Amino acid sequence: MYPLSPDNHTDRRRFLQKTGLGAIALGIGFPQIVKSASSKNGGLSIESSATKLAEAVKSGSISSVELVQDYLSRISEVNPAINAVVATCPERALVEAKEADAAIASGSPVGPLHGVPFTIKDSLDTEGVVSTAGTLGHATRIPDKDATVVARLRAAGAILIGKTNTPEFTLGGGGKGTFNLVYGQTFNPHNIAHSPSGSSGGAGAIVSACGSAFDIGSDFGGSIRGPAHANGICGIKPTTGRVPRTGHWPGYGGAFDAYQQLGPLTRYVEDLATILPIISGPDFRDAAVIPAKLGDPSGVSLSTLRVAYYFDNELSPPTPETRKLVADAVKLLKPKVASVTEDYHRGDQVVYPLRNQITDADGGAWLERLLAKSSTSKPSSGLMRRINGEPISTPEFTALLEKQDAFRSKMASWFSKYDIIVCPANASPSRRLDETSSSGGGGYTRVYNVTGWPAAVVRASEGPDGMPIGLQIVGRPFKEDNVLAVAYEIEKAFGGWKAPKLTGAEFNS
Repeated sequence: MYPLSPDNHTDRRRFLQKTGLGAIALGIGFPQIVKSASSKNGGLSIESSATKLAEAVKSGSISSVELVQDYLSRISEVNPAINAVVATCPERALVEAKEADAAIASGSPVGPLHGVPFTIKDSLDTEGVVSTAGTLGHATRIPDKDATVVARLRAAGAILIGKTNTPEFTLGGGGKGTFNLVYGQTFNPHNIAHSPSGSSGGAGAIVSACGSAFDIGSDFGGSIRGPAHANGICGIKPTTGRVPRTGHWPGYGGAFDAYQQLGPLTRYVEDLATILPIISGPDFRDAAVIPAKLGDPSGVSLSTLRVAYYFDNELSPPTPETRKLVADAVKLLKPKVASVTEDYHRGDQVVYPLRNQITDADGGAWLERLLAKSSTSKPSSGLMRRINGEPISTPEFTALLEKQDAFRSKMASWFSKYDIIVCPANASPSRRLDETSSSGGGGYTRVYNVTGWPAAVVRASEGPDGMPIGLQIVGRPFKEDNVLAVAYEIEKAFGGWKAPKLTGAEFNS
């Protein structure tokens, strides 16, 4: 075991000071370090896709050790400003990188992500590395086993270099996006006055800022797609039942278990297609996972797809730039697909009150159980506002579940006419952190957590202030291949990820 995180005899402040992490939250000086590497081998750099980096490591044109060092340097450069990475494990990562390079030299079999560094959302367990889920009771918790998705990525050759910030239990960020009482606030790398969204805001921010090749987020109502939109990257919420959630804190069993899915956050659509097969499929612990076939997006014929689109969910009016993006996407797709039809299911009007009623039905008792399990006595304000409500009766609750199932059936019937939905990810770009109202725009994502349909977001435009705007692409259940095929066309046409303007020395100014 390598000294990756504090043991039972090391207090948290000393650990953070030793590693240089959490400097913002602790108010200590963050050490100046070498600038992130810009070394390029065959045109590759830390900005390149994980897929291409893995190919380069396998060919010997770039070493895994160099990649690990480059990404760790980049984290040290940008993290003082954005506070996205909350723990690193450099010693183990470098040992694993040397082993990865040795495997290539010896001709040993290697996995699809061999030697590629990645970070992971702090709500996912990591063996030997502090895993807090953003709650004070877990501030020094070190799991002895990886979450299923982490274990699968490491088995595929990827090398864990750090953990990324999340609100408490992925739910307690409130209006701050990604904030907790353990590590504090995460900021958007495109403009640190803006929110990185949540709950996978740390993941979205560091991937956008090139401090990681990729990350895995969790999405309970838009927590992958929101940060992808806000930080200008790609992300996909797979179909409910596609990816095991074993080792995620909390596990989300019970009445709203189906809302939650895990999925990748990347700079490029091709990496979504590379990573999703690795993390998918039953682990024989998460009982909700279905052994459904995962199609290859490269085999999708766009000409067979029937596309529906809408501009406005009639709850949060989109900005002109957001509306234009949907129109431009429709114009692009029209000659490539079977049909394009403006049609809105009006599901958001049902889902927003219904989900709130269901998740608040027990008066916050399920959240109190999470606090008790984690031995947290002081929850974040974002979590507190959801506790101490008034429970409803059992008949009222079962009636809500029946209403939800009826809604899912009605939505499935509506979708029978189409293969793909194109719509906003949010009504506007990421809001400023000092905005106290909801004027920063509303999400268009939550409805697809209730239906369980796969949905991706890819950056395709920006607002007047330069903040990214993502397009949401939704598919039928277990048809992620269709979603990714369309996402790739959008990325190719509109440019996809662009490096944040706040780079290099500006982060440290």
